[in-house]
Amino acid sequence: MVTGWTLLIRYSAFAIVATIANLGAQRAVLTLGEGPLLFTLAIIAGTGLGLVVKYILDKRWIFADTETGVKAHGKKFSLYTAMGLVTTAIFWGAETLAWALTQSHEARELGAVIGLAIGYVVKYQLDRRFVFARPEAVPCN
Repeated sequence: MVTGWTLLIRYSAFAIVATIANLGAQRAVLTLGEGPLLFTLAIIAGTGLGLVVKYILDKRWIFADTETGVKAHGKKFSLYTAMGLVTTAIFWGAETLAWALTQSHEARELGAVIGLAIGYVVKYQLDRRFVFARPEAVPCN
């Protein structure tokens, strides 16, 4: 497992990459127009893309998880997604609040960035404890 400054730099960089992917997907959807339905679709598309990008990067480069196979990925991605439900609520709440208060895409994106930053800090702790936890060594007697 990566520790110290390397972990902080990698995790921050991956959060930025996932945020850019997320907001890029949202912008792509929003080129189709505006309104509550497209806003909702934009958030869902962005969240989905950001989730997949972040999982791939975190699994290998943050948690040094080398397990392979559909079963291992399925279980971990399911747990990773479940942990993300809490942090997604933080992200969506901040983004939606910013949009509701201003009806401005710039404020919406700022709200998204703030929500994602807070959410990623919480998500790291959840993922470390529940998704990529390594079993404790059992002492031999």
